[in-house]
Amino acid sequence: MKKIITALMIGSTMLSVNAQGNPDNPLLKKWTGPYGGVPAFNEYNISQIKPAFDVAIKERLKEIEAIANNSKAPTFENTIAQMERAGKDFKRVMTVYGIYSSNLNSTEFEPIVTEMAPILASLSNKIYQNKKLFERIEKLYNSQEKSKLTKEQQRLIWLNYTNFVKEGANLDVASKEKVSEINTKLASLFSRFSQNLLAEENNQYVILRTEADFDGLPEGLKKAAMAQAKERKLDVLGCIGNTRSFVDPFLTFSTQRELREKVWKMFINRGDNNDEFDNKATLVEILQLRAKKAKLMGFPTFAHWNLTNRMAKKPERTLELMEAVWEPAVAQVKKDVAAMQNIVIEGGASFKIAPWDYRYYSEKVRKEKYDLDQNEVKQYLQLEKLREGMFWVAGQLFDMKFTPVNNVPVYHPDVRVWEVSNMTSGKQIGLWYFDPYARKGKRSGAWMNAYRNQQKLDGEVLTIVSNNSNFIKGAEGEPVLISWTDATTLFHEFGHALHGLSSNVTYPTLAGTAVARDYVEFPSQILERWLETPEVLSKFALHYKTNEPIPMALVDRIEKASTFNSGFSTVETISSSLIDMKLHLAGDTIIDPVAFERETLAKLHMPEEIVMRHRIPQFGHIFASDGYAAGYYSYLWSDVISADAYEAFMEGDGPYDKKVAKRLFDNVFSVGNTTDQEEAYKAFRGRDPQTDALMKSRGFAVSKKTE
Repeated sequence: MKKIITALMIGSTMLSVNAQGNPDNPLLKKWTGPYGGVPAFNEYNISQIKPAFDVAIKERLKEIEAIANNSKAPTFENTIAQMERAGKDFKRVMTVYGIYSSNLNSTEFEPIVTEMAPILASLSNKIYQNKKLFERIEKLYNSQEKSKLTKEQQRLIWLNYTNFVKEGANLDVASKEKVSEINTKLASLFSRFSQNLLAEENNQYVILRTEADFDGLPEGLKKAAMAQAKERKLDVLGCIGNTRSFVDPFLTFSTQRELREKVWKMFINRGDNNDEFDNKATLVEILQLRAKKAKLMGFPTFAHWNLTNRMAKKPERTLELMEAVWEPAVAQVKKDVAAMQNIVIEGGASFKIAPWDYRYYSEKVRKEKYDLDQNEVKQYLQLEKLREGMFWVAGQLFDMKFTPVNNVPVYHPDVRVWEVSNMTSGKQIGLWYFDPYARKGKRSGAWMNAYRNQQKLDGEVLTIVSNNSNFIKGAEGEPVLISWTDATTLFHEFGHALHGLSSNVTYPTLAGTAVARDYVEFPSQILERWLETPEVLSKFALHYKTNEPIPMALVDRIEKASTFNSGFSTVETISSSLIDMKLHLAGDTIIDPVAFERETLAKLHMPEEIVMRHRIPQFGHIFASDGYAAGYYSYLWSDVISADAYEAFMEGDGPYDKKVAKRLFDNVFSVGNTTDQEEAYKAFRGRDPQTDALMKSRGFAVSKKTE
């Protein structure tokens, strides 16, 4: 980790904190260089972050006070537009802080996170609870003159008013103080939860001591396990790290049942080991504080409060959808488990399928039923070729061209950058940063970030977005081969990036992916579907040795098996979604996380061969921030929309129908939050989404309940 930090330093020794609290702090400087300016990662270091925040936060509050105390009557220009212009330094510092937090987290960085979390929460409180500022926004919201503004301006007024009200701007002084205290405390707890989870992912592993411990593992995973042991300076043959990128393939291919159990338990017990990094007490406190906050806001539970600005609006609608899909998914799992159990018996064993067996025997059923071997498919799934395939899809659908650039600083040697432009006009659109590999200090999973939002408020501003993943890096000169699931995730996150890159709005707050949480996954989930198109597979699924395209016979087998294991993936995800919602509907009832999880899943008749995708003590989506709290259902909600939207292409001339793609771009990808999302979807599809397409895509029977 120190090597990474050194690479980000200006050139010699790290400057003292006191020396950084001045205007020469690189983090406070306007981004310069090509593309309207880019982050100067070659000049930043950790010691600059806190002093930069000290300056930027004071400046941010000063700007807000100036807007709030303007003696002139509120207008869109002197209030809302000025709010859009404010905080540029703060946003730049926050961007770099977020990059460090997700990608370069270290022992040196942890104290900064601990210190900054409550400070940043306090800043948010001061803005949302600024009485004079809210009065100006409220007057504009209720003004008859509002109708003379553009639709985008009206939407921005509505969004500001809605957000301020949701955060307690209408509360009395005493209640505001209580909400502020809760928000500040929550920020510290979110930080603690995240740091605990990262510590267990970074520090835990399972040792592979003998050659037999490698039995069944693909060559790439073997090499990665050996490299992991060397990196950790362990005197053993290899080890399996505590991240999904290691664990899932190990559980799929390892023939060693005892080791599978050990690896599985390591992974599913993150945050639940009754040690210094245990998350149970922390998350219980988070739930209690959320319940108190919701009551102060006038809502029965946190779930009711947090869904007020989502498409679903009410928790009952989300439960209705989840329960409709849950039953057919569980029924499919039972069928799949029966097929696995037969293989166990035929092999002369008598044990009952356990969760650490599921992926292993599921793969055997796949081979038996569809003559499809994931390792065979994986030989055609080269990370770099699939990246080229994503670029090709973006060109076909949205006329985008990606050109590699080398004149932009990066925060780690693994990161590469592409200029994005319009293929027809040549006009620059933005930059795309790609950080694909796992490393210590990088949080697990895959995500998209916007370093800078597109806008046209005071001239054209290009967006800068990134995709970050945790693929296991191969040996020097060898292609990185990924699984079909990983390839799907790659396309999914690129869908988020395209959503940001397609943005064509005036105001940055409304740009790109800044839509309702249960809509934001729609553009990413629909893009997944282009991976399996024959055009992508024939052009970019090339054998890593021969460079031959994937045989059509294999493509046909992939298509026939496309709904295989959908019961597992659906149950795994929806169980997490249901637990999330039920946790936040429990109000101020103090729960025992382990008992709550066990008892709730029992009532749902959760198949005992599967665990939640995210068990409660490791559920970062809902306990590392409020982002997906009472909102993990969003993935299913958005997938209903994406499945229905893809049907529009199938009803037309297929996946590359230019007319349908243009409607998708014009009404979904480019409009950001400038319009109500339900209206935006209707403008694209001509009607509301229907669940039939989702049930069909997952291979489930369509019942009257879901029509």
